Amino acid sequence: MKFREILFFIAKSLTISSEKKNRHDVERTLKTKDIDWEAVVKVSTSQYVLPAIYCNFKRANFLKYLPTDLVGYMKYITKLNRERNIKIIEQAKELNHTLLSNKVRPIFLKGTGNLLAGIYEDIGERMVGDIDFIFSKEDYPKAISILKEFGYSDAKKRKYYRPAERHYRKLKKKGNIAAIEIHSRFINEKKYDYEFNYNFVVKDILFIKGAAVLSFANKLNLSIIDYQINDNGFYYKRIALRNAYDVFILS
Repeated sequence: MKFREILFFIAKSLTISSEKKNRHDVERTLKTKDIDWEAVVKVSTSQYVLPAIYCNFKRANFLKYLPTDLVGYMKYITKLNRERNIKIIEQAKELNHTLLSNKVRPIFLKGTGNLLAGIYEDIGERMVGDIDFIFSKEDYPKAISILKEFGYSDAKKRKYYRPAERHYRKLKKKGNIAAIEIHSRFINEKKYDYEFNYNFVVKDILFIKGAAVLSFANKLNLSIIDYQINDNGFYYKRIALRNAYDVFILS
């Protein structure tokens, strides 16, 4: 299988819980073609969607077509990711409580925001790196001070630091699983600020068990904007399957 064929197979596999045609196509491929599973694992791991593939195959009863050792590996990775996400959710709740106690409200973004919103059938599906949240311009410096007092410090020690762009440098607290990114803006390029900013999204945020997350429409917007603009996906003509999977679910 060529790289583009592997990428397309993985992308289709991420849709089989909702798309009947793709489910049929993927099952036919699993039954009739010699799949380079080593390459599939390599690409899906680099794209952070291996657990999502496992969960979709499990729901579709397709695991029977896979090598037994591969199923065991995918199950193990998904289990680890699920356990990590449980800890991330607890950490996010702690952060939310701490900030609200100091009269500062965070709006949780990206993977953590999606976990809190419950958009995944299995929380083990989504691989999450940092905990991202955004604040108003007035609350942004307050949030940094509050969280530093709460025990968060630089995730990496450097001899110098660049001025903050859309978020403050990564902070981490001993004993917690994830680093945090405190945002003041969504987009690196300031020329887009007037179109998609804190004041734009705060009008229709959702509150889920006391935590604020973006509306589903703005989750969709951010899933596209973050990769295509901030990570130069549009410039390099690339796709990120983790982002694409979020877009698919939110759509």
